[in-house]
Amino acid sequence: MSVRSKRQDGWPSPGRTKKLTVSRPELLLDGSDTAFRELLHDTLAFSARIQDIRNRFGQIIGVSGAAYTILISVVYLGDEEGVGINQIAEHLHLSGAFVTIEVNKLVASGLVRKKINPADRRRVQLTVTRKARKLLEDLTAVQQPTNDMLFSDLSAQDFHFMRQLVARLVNSGDRALSLLNYLASQRASQEAAS
Repeated sequence: MSVRSKRQDGWPSPGRTKKLTVSRPELLLDGSDTAFRELLHDTLAFSARIQDIRNRFGQIIGVSGAAYTILISVVYLGDEEGVGINQIAEHLHLSGAFVTIEVNKLVASGLVRKKINPADRRRVQLTVTRKARKLLEDLTAVQQPTNDMLFSDLSAQDFHFMRQLVARLVNSGDRALSLLNYLASQRASQEAAS
């Protein structure tokens, strides 16, 4: 769908409008997907900054960014009994296998303890060590002002809205990825058949 005519291949002739990357009216502004593209590019830029900050937090305490996020999740999701790998994986939208690999690194570093879950001996419960608690406590000296600055442009109302919106976008992102995988496999099958 485009407001102006296109070449046969769907791409614009010089000086013509490009093929739209979205078709939902809610995502178009005056028939153009430019605002949508700007939103995506700004979101990617913000996401990259969040990743960089996370990686730097991890580096400060001697772990990878992913390990740092998992370590923080063990602290905040766990209680005296600990937290399971599946709970962390679900909370962070990661695979259980990936979380297991990162947890094993954290155990080897002396930051996480694993114990058998008494309710299900096939599963483990994770808790952080005293060493990890101290590292994370010391990290707040840089973590708090950095996070405050990262979200300094948000009001309390903006923050509440953003939390709800991003949670919904994660879910639609999962559905979009499934759709993309399906469409890509269909396209590959069609190309193989022709």
